[in-house]
Amino acid sequence: MTDRPQNSLVLHDQSLASDARQILEFLEGQGAFRFPTLGTGLFSAAAGEGGDFELTGYRSVWVRDNVHIANAHLRFSETASGESAIRSLLAFFAGHHHRFADAIEGRSDVTDPMQRPHIRFDGEGLSEVDEKWSHAQNDALGAFLWLSSSYYRRNPSKPLTTDEWRVLFAIPRFFQIVQYWQDEDSGHWEEVRKIAASSIGVAVAGLREFRQLLIERPPASSSSAELPIVTVDQVSELLAKGKQALETILPAECIQSDPAQARRYDSALLFLIYPFQVVDPAMADRIVEDVTTHLMGNYGIRRYLGDSYWCADYKQKLAADQRTVDFSDNLADRDRLLEPGKEAQWCLFDPIISIHFGLRYERTGETEDRRQQVFHLQRSLNQVTRPGSKAVPYRCPESYYCEQSKYVPNDICPLLWTQANLKLALRLAAGEAI
Repeated sequence: MTDRPQNSLVLHDQSLASDARQILEFLEGQGAFRFPTLGTGLFSAAAGEGGDFELTGYRSVWVRDNVHIANAHLRFSETASGESAIRSLLAFFAGHHHRFADAIEGRSDVTDPMQRPHIRFDGEGLSEVDEKWSHAQNDALGAFLWLSSSYYRRNPSKPLTTDEWRVLFAIPRFFQIVQYWQDEDSGHWEEVRKIAASSIGVAVAGLREFRQLLIERPPASSSSAELPIVTVDQVSELLAKGKQALETILPAECIQSDPAQARRYDSALLFLIYPFQVVDPAMADRIVEDVTTHLMGNYGIRRYLGDSYWCADYKQKLAADQRTVDFSDNLADRDRLLEPGKEAQWCLFDPIISIHFGLRYERTGETEDRRQQVFHLQRSLNQVTRPGSKAVPYRCPESYYCEQSKYVPNDICPLLWTQANLKLALRLAAGEAI
């Protein structure tokens, strides 16, 4: 179906499944759910075009984004695409295993993010990028461990090579060295380093799945002799430390005393609800309430209060080659550009909240849960670009930002893990399992 009127991406409670299926078909026909892949099977962060876009660096591969996109493909039953991305991520880390080994064996300085395992790289050549970047991101490593472990748990006939096992064993050993439960990392937003619940929680999810992988299908004896084995008990100890840290920090993102680090509200905590399913239902409800009360705007949802990335008139304030550089060491310079209340509003989060309420509705049957599922999914559809805007129509922008007093899509369009989340939310609304 490709002739759906452009302004009718509208859902109704009473015909939700039918509406969602029709919208899915329409958006598919418009190319909204196209996921261009590199030759390695990995996904660039975004699929934009044009001169300014090429300066963003979003042609690179981020581990975190690829985990979310590959996981969505597995849930779309597009198994080959999901597995290809997993294999290539394993190959990248295997090819740069020295990053783990040097940290574990004390040969590198883990306080220097460039000496840590790289989480942004050239996805075509599976090679590192020399550009300075905030690679201290335990959440990205935890997400990769979660995706790989859960995939190979569900597919016991799929083989893992000795080199691939070596990568998986290296991550918990690395987490032990950096003491991930109290490590200051740059987290989901790659900014000021802090002890962040969103990073710890994703690492917990990864360790939880890896522990189950070890229980259910440990490496073959022929591989074990070549591997620095981590035992189930050792992984359990690491898990316990992460869970204890979460109990102390949540529902906040960071409770450190330094004002540059402390953060009560952060939308990254939504990922602990879905897809990582780390928090219990009561905490999930608390996180969603915090986000919708304090971070939700008319166009999207802020990452956090005071976020200066793509703040008002960002393109006038920064040259194209300066907008997406590593600000982790000098965030105060960018923060001075922010007008209070003019943070960018992201399109990444409403689909996650819709999924949360949709899964709740499946458990409770409560009308309010269904109403909230539809409300946030409708917000997500409203964020999709339309004909007549500067952006390609029917795409998922990274965010809406204020340009000359009007909120418009930023240059990062489409952001692939946003469209993956939207497709998952629509499929759930259509009555499909995700």
